[in-house]
Amino acid sequence: MNTKEESAKTIHQGRNVKRFREMLGIKQDALAYELGDDWNQKKVSLLESKETIEPDILEQVAKILKVPAEAIKKFDEESVVNIISNTFNDQSNGYNYYPTFNINPIEKIMELFERLLASEKEKTELMKEILTKLGK
Repeated sequence: MNTKEESAKTIHQGRNVKRFREMLGIKQDALAYELGDDWNQKKVSLLESKETIEPDILEQVAKILKVPAEAIKKFDEESVVNIISNTFNDQSNGYNYYPTFNINPIEKIMELFERLLASEKEKTELMKEILTKLGK
């Protein structure tokens, strides 16, 4: 699979629509609504199972998802994973991917706990005020 044609065959456009939709937090129902009256959740599900999507529908979906249609056509998860993997495993670039922190984790937990406790105290006081006003 070295040619562009062969690698293009492996890109599943429907799966890419699903990936982008999920990354954006959009449900199938919402996408169906945006696509129009003749669309429903099941039809979006079927669209996402198609390896190749009709260009006009792909353009419409891309516009709704606010991503370029080319991104849906060409997104290859395997290539992205390989790039990320190679970047994080290549120590020659000088980046420290295993950082050390000078903060004691227990101190950080206590700091967070104290902020949470203060927030809960504020809520309790506010509820007391509301109950006092309602009681009068």
